[in-house]
Amino acid sequence: MALNIEQGATSHSAYDLRSHMSDVVETHTLAILVENEPGVLARVIGLFSGRGYNIESLTVAEVDHGGHRSRITIVTSGTPQVIHQIRMQLERMVPVHEVSDMTVEGPFVSRELALIKVIAKGEHRVEALRIAEIFRCNVVDSTLESFVFELTGPPEKIDAFTDLMRPLGEVRLARTGVAAIARGL
Repeated sequence: MALNIEQGATSHSAYDLRSHMSDVVETHTLAILVENEPGVLARVIGLFSGRGYNIESLTVAEVDHGGHRSRITIVTSGTPQVIHQIRMQLERMVPVHEVSDMTVEGPFVSRELALIKVIAKGEHRVEALRIAEIFRCNVVDSTLESFVFELTGPPEKIDAFTDLMRPLGEVRLARTGVAAIARGL
């Protein structure tokens, strides 16, 4: 008796049942373990720019001081065949030790960091602080005219916070890249 399993129906399968010939654009988070040496980041980024791939988010951090290794986390989008091609090209680079596609390799936790400056006056200042407390923001700077809030979380949380702050005054936003790690580590 044949199994009636729809292609790509589950993310809990041990097999990748998705078609690599799809035209659907997907967003993927790639974690790249590289040698921590000058020029490696430029080479990895050059691979993306030279082929016209977009980087939506980028973070780099040293993860093994003794082993001189860093982790580059890149959020990019493309069709499954483009994502597969990016991964294969990254794996061929000499200073690259490992490439993980967090999106397909299992559940992972990701967070974005944002610094949000809100220029608010009068009673709007109290309301800005109240909303910041609800979102568990840290106040990292304060003047008589403005606050700078630090907020971490998924992009949707940061968007919701800035949407609530806009009616209170001018909002200036600085977002950093996404940091991600597999669950269970």
